[in-house]
Amino acid sequence: MYIIMAILGFSLLIIVHELGHFIMAKVNGIKVEEFSIGMGPEIFSKQGKETQYSLRLFPIGGYVKMLGEEEVSDDERSFSSKSPLRRISVILAGATMNIIFAIVVFSIYFTNIGFSEPVVSNFLESSPAQEAGLEIGDRIIKIDGSKVFTASDVSIGIQLAKGKEIELLVDRNGIEKELTITPNVVEVNGTTAYQIGYYNTVVENPSIAQAIKHTFNETISLVGQTYKSLKLMVTGNVNFKTDVGGPVTIIKMSGQAAKSGIATLAYFLAFISINLAVFNLLPFPALDGGWTVILLIELITRRKVPDKIVGAANYVGFMILIGFMILVTLKDILFPIKL
Repeated sequence: MYIIMAILGFSLLIIVHELGHFIMAKVNGIKVEEFSIGMGPEIFSKQGKETQYSLRLFPIGGYVKMLGEEEVSDDERSFSSKSPLRRISVILAGATMNIIFAIVVFSIYFTNIGFSEPVVSNFLESSPAQEAGLEIGDRIIKIDGSKVFTASDVSIGIQLAKGKEIELLVDRNGIEKELTITPNVVEVNGTTAYQIGYYNTVVENPSIAQAIKHTFNETISLVGQTYKSLKLMVTGNVNFKTDVGGPVTIIKMSGQAAKSGIATLAYFLAFISINLAVFNLLPFPALDGGWTVILLIELITRRKVPDKIVGAANYVGFMILIGFMILVTLKDILFPIKL
């Protein structure tokens, strides 16, 4: 049951993303030939007035097929006949919808559940934080030079330091103070972790304004964290076996979240929605970000990028993405992440 809820939740994110492309295509007068949820063999389809709506076997993606998207068309309703700005608006609409979805879900979640702020409320006994001069009421505004938006920014910064000294910039009654702290090494469920030994302030019954403000901080924080994670993957500073998860891991984590309740599942889906948006905006062929780069080149040079170059780049990019998807899926099966 929980796995079914997880699959439905993940499918919802795909629908939201593709719906963004679909809506902006219609707004720009572009003919949509197919709106598909899932990839691979077709399970079900229904022909609308001009669009075929399809459900496909594998719930790992989806697509909106527009007239003139993959080939040049003289039809005034084709994607290729529209100006670069109009095409960019269609391309970016998917990721935009994922971010809007996350903001709506986070707002509801934080209004009802509350949240933690990076403000010191108490300390563990003999903690490095207290010994370094951190005080109750201090608001942490930077860690190792990176701006802090949420309490998780501090936690992640501490873990990334891997036991080395960290530099904190705190706001103490309107006065900024710099502190240097060396985290303690602890074992959590057999995994090495690091802590400086303080508690964050919990806002249990926030006003709508407080919840909305924290929602935007959470969204900005997660966007930054996602880019940091991708950078760590590229630089090889993560363990592929233990730190990288694919579709199987996401479904398992969604199932675990569903067991904890609808609220937890909703938060996790909003979190994944942000990750999906950021990944799609990467300037890589076959992704929305790659398409945007091509269209920006056309906008600046006022010359169309040759279709052969675009087609070849997207084909190579798509094959690389499929290969990576297969690789992480095999990794999920052979070296599953312990949840």
